[in-house]
Amino acid sequence: MGGTTGGTWRIASSATAAAVAGAVLLALEIAEPPLAGLARQSVNASNGSVPVWFSAAFALVGFVVARRRPRNPLGWVIMALAGFFALSEDASFYVVADYRLRHGGLPLGWVALLAQLGWAPGIVLSGLTVLLFPDGRLPARRLRWVIWPYLGVAALWMVGTVIVTIGAIAAHRTSVDSGGNLLLLDRPAGFAAWWGVVNALFFPLLALGWLVSVAAQALSYRRASGERRQQLKWLLAGSVLGGASLAVTAQNVLGSSVAARIVAGVAFLGILAIPVSIGVAVMKYRLYDIDRVISRTLAYAIVTGLLVGVYAGLVLLATGVLRLHSSVAVAAATLAAAALFAPVRRRVQRAVDRRFNRARYDADQMVAAFAGRLKDAVHLDTVRDDLAHVVTKALEPAHIRVWVKPG
Repeated sequence: MGGTTGGTWRIASSATAAAVAGAVLLALEIAEPPLAGLARQSVNASNGSVPVWFSAAFALVGFVVARRRPRNPLGWVIMALAGFFALSEDASFYVVADYRLRHGGLPLGWVALLAQLGWAPGIVLSGLTVLLFPDGRLPARRLRWVIWPYLGVAALWMVGTVIVTIGAIAAHRTSVDSGGNLLLLDRPAGFAAWWGVVNALFFPLLALGWLVSVAAQALSYRRASGERRQQLKWLLAGSVLGGASLAVTAQNVLGSSVAARIVAGVAFLGILAIPVSIGVAVMKYRLYDIDRVISRTLAYAIVTGLLVGVYAGLVLLATGVLRLHSSVAVAAATLAAAALFAPVRRRVQRAVDRRFNRARYDADQMVAAFAGRLKDAVHLDTVRDDLAHVVTKALEPAHIRVWVKPG
């Protein structure tokens, strides 16, 4: 009885802690629109490139994992990561409003300047998220030699940001850029010169730590099987899609045409693949659909790229070589891209399935072959046996029965 009561109390306390942390995160996210208005900035971007709702997606995933899997440290790490980034986003807007627009006219600007440093622990925790995926434990014990140096250098780096910021506040050197970042941290001089050395050392070590984390997960993937292999596949797929989407939105290389804006909108949504893939993998929800998700995502990404290229090429050809009116060229290019969509998608999907969704490709081939044999079949017993064999090979059911209607 005592053990049951203790276990129930621990579960209840974990649920309460997750609820409190979730409420704090929700408050930080709700505060962003009014603070963005105060800074006369858009809530869709923070520090010039990354949308602020990126932290909201991680907050939601972290809350769900911490609530449903309280013994998995990864959920709490993700919530802390989201909290630090959300705090930094809120503080960035307030710092811009105070130090750039009001010139120190708002209260507690120095507090916001210190809170804006939340990006530092957020960056540090993002490296741990990959290394501790999916159960909060290291993929191998020997990786402890990576964790402790990483945390040691990261602690020195984070403390350094606070020391330099406090020194800047005391010396009234609080100039900030349009993202709310203290300029002295970007261009350290005088009493902050030592920070430049620490900063120059930290980021190569941070990159090395991330590379080791990814390499460790890749090695773990090669040794893994079953459920864990599917979890790592989700992480890899989400990271690749989210990273590519983040690069597209950050570089703003798509221009301002209608097609470019559509692709940019899709890229913004693609950023959510990182937290979503982590949440799905940790919660083990429909893991074995990942091959289909990967093949569909790759196929549509390739088709989108090809059609955007065809569209841009036809517009340039029509306006630059054939000297057609721009509206006519756009209409013709749009019709050509629409006509090419279905045949291109079928061919690309078939090629992608052959490589990344082999089970689906083999099953389709089996069904097609069975349909071809069915045209010439005359014996019912032969058809029944062939059907049972194809269904067993393609779908791998636990049991199979075939009913034949009399007459």
